[in-house]
Amino acid sequence: MVKEHKTSVVAHPFVKWAGGKGQLLNEIKKIYSTHLGTKWTKYAEPFVGGGSVLFHILNEYQLDAVYISDINRELILTYQVIRDSVQKLVQQLQYLQEEFIPLSTEDRKRYYGVKRNQFNVLKSENTWSISNAVECASLFIFLNKTCFNGLYRVNRSGEYNVPMGSYKKPVICHSENLFSVSEKLQKVQIVCGDYQQSRHFIDNKTFVYFDPPYRPLSPTSNFTSYTQKEFNDVQQKELATFINEMSDLRALIIASNSDPKNINPEDQFFDRLYDEHHIKRVPATRMINCDSSARGQIKELLITNFPM
Repeated sequence: MVKEHKTSVVAHPFVKWAGGKGQLLNEIKKIYSTHLGTKWTKYAEPFVGGGSVLFHILNEYQLDAVYISDINRELILTYQVIRDSVQKLVQQLQYLQEEFIPLSTEDRKRYYGVKRNQFNVLKSENTWSISNAVECASLFIFLNKTCFNGLYRVNRSGEYNVPMGSYKKPVICHSENLFSVSEKLQKVQIVCGDYQQSRHFIDNKTFVYFDPPYRPLSPTSNFTSYTQKEFNDVQQKELATFINEMSDLRALIIASNSDPKNINPEDQFFDRLYDEHHIKRVPATRMINCDSSARGQIKELLITNFPM
């Protein structure tokens, strides 16, 4: 039995996520640290993903209200389960860890395949009870910790299809962090939906961080298939329009994206799209790529509606 307890562990992301902002966090912190907690006392993150920026803010600031959302239903379900049913989740993850770790490589592959199939059956359902919500969340974390590079990818049928990774002893159940995350999420509004649903929350007291699926730098670098919905140039332009509308409300805004000038120095897509805002190009490293030679330094964009 997992005992209920408080923890002093600093909360950090509970999953690895494609496009995660761990490596850019210091740059992002430099931008918002002089603003947040003064006039801006609310925080919204409409593409929350793994939540690197979210957890830094929850650890460092006492805010009046926090809103997060994402269109990945299983990711949001897992946030909700951690907030509301962390005890049961930890029990399930401990069980999965104790079963998986002692297995041989071949037995692990079979076990992983069974759990991936179970996850796909659960995620195909349209309603959740607390029991299968906890099961789905535990499988979501298990697969993230044991799959190839922590990648979340679905096929055209919406089935999770990432193969098993080669970790020797993955930490499937980081119970102290999960308890800490649960504490931090207690007053957070967690929504499954697209970024436009944040409209009702955002006002002139809100700091908003937009981290959408990045515009791919090449046909082989597109990691936006964590849902069945595409996020193409049309959606990037629609997002820019929404960001302009939220800026008109005097919200404090930071957005991030890829820099197409890494590939084509003449590509002005984002420079034109955000010509009314401030754009900073910052160094980053490709973190999820099957070709290790492609994990080099590139530039990414940080876009704000205030001087940096």
